[in-house]
Amino acid sequence: MERSSSLGIEALKMTQEQYILAAQPNSLSRPECPPVYPVGIYGWRKRCLYFFVLLLLVIMIVNLALTIWILKVMNFTVDGMGTLRVNKQGIRLEGISEFLLPLYVKEIQSRKDSPLLLQSDRNVTLNARNHLGLLTGQLTVGSEMVEAQCQKFEVRSSDGERLLFSAADEEISIGTDKLRVTGTEGAVFEHSVETPYVRAEPFQDLRLESPTRTLTMEAPRGVEIRAEAGGLKASCRKDLQLESTDGEIFLNAETIRLGGLPLGTTAASRGAPVPKQTVYELCACPSGRLYLSPAALESTCQTTSNVCLWS
Repeated sequence: MERSSSLGIEALKMTQEQYILAAQPNSLSRPECPPVYPVGIYGWRKRCLYFFVLLLLVIMIVNLALTIWILKVMNFTVDGMGTLRVNKQGIRLEGISEFLLPLYVKEIQSRKDSPLLLQSDRNVTLNARNHLGLLTGQLTVGSEMVEAQCQKFEVRSSDGERLLFSAADEEISIGTDKLRVTGTEGAVFEHSVETPYVRAEPFQDLRLESPTRTLTMEAPRGVEIRAEAGGLKASCRKDLQLESTDGEIFLNAETIRLGGLPLGTTAASRGAPVPKQTVYELCACPSGRLYLSPAALESTCQTTSNVCLWS
């Protein structure tokens, strides 16, 4: 009993103390709760966000439509695009193709039933390079000329066995059986020409001419000049020299005419009237000059040798 009564008295004291504390004024302010803001986008920001989302959606739709249109127009397929086809052998182009940048290929081949055409507004240039990238050969096809730059230029037959034409720094070789020059002025050679046979076309004249220099024909085993159906004429402005060091000069014809030979005269016949003479003797000076002398019972070449003094 005493213990329970003491607990009641203590509880009553605690209640009184709480009442007193509550009744007394408190200078300390109680802490206030923080303000609560609404979560989300509202107002003009929300409208701008919706506008940009809509604009992005429109751009995506337009981009997709343009991509589909390009694929349709360019004819994109699994094998290639347009006239370009990619197969195991390489790339195949059908129709006309234009290349704006350099093209590097190993082989260019046309179809079996069509030719290969390379066309340019200015010129077409083909370059060949070595493993170091240095230029070793070049072929340029222009509007005025075709130029080839290489160490040796060759033209072969269709089967690739016969060499028809070859040009190098040392020499130019023509391997055909017949070289025909159809120009009206013929062929002009600035230096020497080596050939075993020179012939004109049928019913045409063969003419060898050197307008300002001498014409020399040399051969280790002789030079043969033959005209089967016509005459042979050799003319020059100054001297015509026929020389044989180890042989003879043989003139074989039905008629041999030497025109324009001078006439030798004796000292006694100078100033005297020349009698009519129909037969003359052909004489030769030590220098080889030919002249005529009046024929008599004996040779008159010694008496009329005054021509040799001027030769």
